Amino acid sequence: MTGLAFDTLRYTKRLREVGVPEPQAEVQAELLAEALAERLASKEDLAKVNADLKRDLENTRADLKRDIEITKAELKRDLENTKAELKRDIKELDAKIENTKAELRRDIKELELRMVIEMGVMILGGIGLLFGLMRAWPLLSAVCSPRRGDAPACPRQVMAVGCGRTSALSRASRRLLIAST
Repeated sequence: MTGLAFDTLRYTKRLREVGVPEPQAEVQAELLAEALAERLASKEDLAKVNADLKRDLENTRADLKRDIEITKAELKRDLENTKAELKRDIKELDAKIENTKAELRRDIKELELRMVIEMGVMILGGIGLLFGLMRAWPLLSAVCSPRRGDAPACPRQVMAVGCGRTSALSRASRRLLIAST
């Protein structure tokens, strides 16, 4: 720092006027001049500090802009990576959904086939029962023919009225005959 303009002669003169001895006044003036020169800043010193602060501020501003751009680029990159990961995950989920759909379709087809087979079995059982009844019908009509020529209207009436003779059909056969009509 440069020295501050301090009039030591005038300071010494004033001290002598108030009764301070001359050697003491001169020492005090010198010490005060040194202290002011060390401790106080001049306009040039302030201008230099101001220029340094402006330069530091500009450097900091440039550093911040650079850091912001770097962070911005990193965020964009992270966002793109996240987008790519999400797209990949969505594709995987779509594939799993399609696989599940295919499995469900296959299961439905299997169930349809099993139902068709079961229905076929039931139809064949019904046809077998019908043929069994058709074979038993002549036997029933021969064994249970009415006595007086009055033909009953339906097989239930035959079973209800009876023929008075010993029947070759068992009770179970009669029940099947009645249930099928």
